[in-house]
Amino acid sequence: MIRVADLPATHPGRRLLTKRSPFFAAPGEPRCSYCVYVPTSWTPDAELPVLVAVHGTGRSVGELREGFIPFAERHRLIVVIPLFPVGIDDPDDVDGYKLLDAHGIRFDLVLLDILEQVRFRWNARVGSVLLCGHSGGGQFAHRFLYLHPDRVAAVAVGAPGGVTLLDDSRAWPEGTGDTRQRFGVTVDPGAVARVPVLLVIGGDDDGRADLAAMGDHGHSRPEQLDRLAESLRRHGTAVEKVVVPGVGHSAAGTRPPVTAFFARLLSE
Repeated sequence: MIRVADLPATHPGRRLLTKRSPFFAAPGEPRCSYCVYVPTSWTPDAELPVLVAVHGTGRSVGELREGFIPFAERHRLIVVIPLFPVGIDDPDDVDGYKLLDAHGIRFDLVLLDILEQVRFRWNARVGSVLLCGHSGGGQFAHRFLYLHPDRVAAVAVGAPGGVTLLDDSRAWPEGTGDTRQRFGVTVDPGAVARVPVLLVIGGDDDGRADLAAMGDHGHSRPEQLDRLAESLRRHGTAVEKVVVPGVGHSAAGTRPPVTAFFARLLSE
């Protein structure tokens, strides 16, 4: 695998591997892929930090990357966008990645392998990353935090339709009682509590009708976010919650609080 630092500055590969990259097959699971945005200030010895943004059910990865480019340029970081496609082993499965484990694929481990490749190719700092996701991406993000709190510097969770509570009396994905058997990891609420969390949702994003149409007649998205906030706070996590007035179920509409949250943490 080519390291960008090994290419001469005038090599066309430098242009291909900086700014908007092509999509790369994920190492170990080529049915998944990822792209990055590398800021124009990148240099071979920069060791830039990384922000991972996880898509929702619609997989709008192009818009997702574009939306974080100004932030990447302003704060000199690399944006990583994984793509977990629809239809792996089940042509109608749109949700498996949200639970981290489906069809024999550990999507959390796929992301960790992607980060290792990003580290090698761009000399990036991936030991602890900023992580965010909206809707289905928000489901992935908070569950990834539970299993890998040491790999996350801060998490922003936007409008998830389903949540996992820090509750050992419930099995995954409702709770964390069987994570040792399922993932080989016992969730440590104390380690989770060391990671600052932002919960964000649009003021007009009820979501009850959408969730009911998919067979979930339980909680609305605001209720799910409140359940997650209460569970995290009960175990000591510093949780911020932002409701964006006049915004529906929109990743772009709820992005400003996410970038403000991360910018503040980067400045500290």
